[in-house]
Amino acid sequence: MLAAYAHAIDADDPLRALTVGDLTPSAPLPDWVPVRVRAASLNHHDLWSLRGVGLSPDRLPMVLGCDAAGDDPDGNAVIVHAVITDADWSGEETLDPRRSLLSERYPGTLAERVWVPRRNLVPLPPELSYAEGACLPTAWLTAYKMIFVNAAVRPGDAILVQGAGGGVASAAIMLGHAAGLRVYATSRSEDKRARAVELGAVDAVEPGARLPQRVDAVIETVGAATWAHSLRSLRPGGTVVVAGATSGDAAPAELSRVFFLQQRIIGSTMGNRSELVALASFLATTGLRPLIDRTLPLADVRAGLAAMITEDVFGKIVIMLD
Repeated sequence: MLAAYAHAIDADDPLRALTVGDLTPSAPLPDWVPVRVRAASLNHHDLWSLRGVGLSPDRLPMVLGCDAAGDDPDGNAVIVHAVITDADWSGEETLDPRRSLLSERYPGTLAERVWVPRRNLVPLPPELSYAEGACLPTAWLTAYKMIFVNAAVRPGDAILVQGAGGGVASAAIMLGHAAGLRVYATSRSEDKRARAVELGAVDAVEPGARLPQRVDAVIETVGAATWAHSLRSLRPGGTVVVAGATSGDAAPAELSRVFFLQQRIIGSTMGNRSELVALASFLATTGLRPLIDRTLPLADVRAGLAAMITEDVFGKIVIMLD
């Protein structure tokens, strides 16, 4: 089976730990089903895995990839939900303390086949292509839950999206705009600020710049570099939703501001299956589609990961296996 997999761990040069080639699939667990992968998308999680974050040497070789769309054993087009819960867990999937993502304990989606529990398969609406469906399970689902579940904003509210250009950030801009929100964005790149406005942001500014208004919620995935700006851009009683800290988590907490202005800070991780179904339905109904930066064959996955390292990407990189 052709696959992109980690054959080693290399914290300094993750691409040295990557192999694209034939790999004998491990025996699937009972009641897991195969999905013929038609499209998969890349995430920073793939680079973290190659660096050894969340992936230990004893699990090598490990097929990379969290996200995919393809065909189930009955020929139905499906999206693969990436959160794998304990078999006995019956509550909210993202709260299972023993949960994992595909490519952490179990082989991932950057392969011709992936095996998952049948409950992890969500119908791919006919309005969406395999490439579009493959963009949804991590970045787009994370953005959807941050905005509509944890921030609980309403049409007409204002949000700030930190770090425009990343998969979650670009998805948040597009989802917010489609839902009738006033979206502001930040980026160090003038080009990416312009792209953010093209996607629906009413304004895009340099990190730390003063906004025209205080916002109702901040979509925060950057961390230390933007944390103070996030709090200072937020109205009293507003919400910062945190789903990542790509620049580190050592920023001052500014607790005095938090308690005096009664601001809320909510952590957010991925989303559950019902939220993935709702997200896919939202796209099918509104005509909104994921922003795809480029598509590549599986043989060229190294080039896609290299572009993510250099931040030469705006939106999602999709790997096609057809």
